[in-house]
Amino acid sequence: MSDGLEPTTPAEAVEWYLAERDPELSEKSLQNHRYRLSQFLTFCEAEEIDNLNALTGRDLHRFRVWRSEDIKPVTLRGELQTLRVFLDFCAAIDAVEQGMRERVHLPAVPAEDEARDEHLELDRAGTILDHLDRFAYASREHVILAIVWHTGIRLGSLRALDVGDFDPDAQCLDIRHRPDTGTRLKNGAAAERSVAVGPYYCGVLQDYLEHNRVEVTDDHGRRPLLTSSHGRLSEGAVRETVYRVTQPCEIGECPHDRDPETCEARQHGKRAGCPSSRSPHGIRRGSITDHLRNGTPQEVVSDRSDVSADVLDQHYDERTEREKMQIRRDFIEDA
Repeated sequence: MSDGLEPTTPAEAVEWYLAERDPELSEKSLQNHRYRLSQFLTFCEAEEIDNLNALTGRDLHRFRVWRSEDIKPVTLRGELQTLRVFLDFCAAIDAVEQGMRERVHLPAVPAEDEARDEHLELDRAGTILDHLDRFAYASREHVILAIVWHTGIRLGSLRALDVGDFDPDAQCLDIRHRPDTGTRLKNGAAAERSVAVGPYYCGVLQDYLEHNRVEVTDDHGRRPLLTSSHGRLSEGAVRETVYRVTQPCEIGECPHDRDPETCEARQHGKRAGCPSSRSPHGIRRGSITDHLRNGTPQEVVSDRSDVSADVLDQHYDERTEREKMQIRRDFIEDA
């Protein structure tokens, strides 16, 4: 144990760390950090590590081996990355030795394993939106899918929108970071931007606001864009909506030889179990891919969707190398 360290239990350090990160992380990210560090707390309890001052590189190696028995390498890498950041914090408060984070060795994960390929294809998006346009025009479901598909924004950004953030004259949505009133953005104030919405879907939004939006305020007196009778629509409700409207049996036949009358994935809360349903993140990935396939410059897509170029390449761009080549050819003469 090094001199100058202050006795600190693992549980104390985790709570202090989460409190420190709370203002800058989204609610979902904070939950992820809490879950990942709960695994470290379980390990510390099992190993009877009740003072982080005594933590060693050998302890961290044992934790890495212990977790690797239950989870995939890509998941383990995410947990260890969070542990590294946590140990940086612990070093800053004199709970562990300086440089302890460097003793956490990250597993090598191929890039293709890091990026998930679940996304909504253009044809399916068009079919679903056409169906909603015909049978559920300007409904809440129609607005949710239309906004996410056409703008590629995150679920948290969608929920954060208020009625006043829609400007029909400028034909745009203003995305704002409001952590003090319950809607923080993943990347904080840096993620604030205005996102253009085409004239047709501006009309859909206006009709939704006039005819179908439930007129309520949230707990902070704000007028959310997406509402239920209880106030601002929850993340879970948005997810459930997207999983439901992207199930093929909502508008046609099941491609998985299941009976929709008895299929468990048709039940509320279990729709994610459908192999063909898509999450809001899958819609976002499909939207970003479609913009890139249409030749939209990467920096434009990056700014519009609030995602760095590196992350865009690795986690969102579903284009084949031949598709990328063709887009480059369109910009270069005689190529």
